[in-house]
Amino acid sequence: MIVNFRLEDVSEEEYRNQCEAIAPAFAGLPGLVSKTWLADAETNTYGGVYAWRDRQAMEDYRETDIYKGMLANPHFGDLTVRDFAVLEGPTRVTRGLSGTPTPAVGRA
Repeated sequence: MIVNFRLEDVSEEEYRNQCEAIAPAFAGLPGLVSKTWLADAETNTYGGVYAWRDRQAMEDYRETDIYKGMLANPHFGDLTVRDFAVLEGPTRVTRGLSGTPTPAVGRA
């Protein structure tokens, strides 16, 4: 899942402080493997890249107050949420899921 938005009527500093405050709530979400917080002040683009254990965990997240609050946040303009499937083979090679590369064929 990739989320993007523009900040409206809130400073980047205020936004970053809010991110620090709510990060523990995200850390406790069932099925969340990781969330990478994104910021590009030059283009006023912010958001996150979420990796979920499975599609059901992502769907369950959509029912949480955290998700619903994000959708209703008046400071997030042009909010987009896009879901993607993961190409597991090459992702494992590049340590995207487990953090450990899968050994190449022929390696000892």
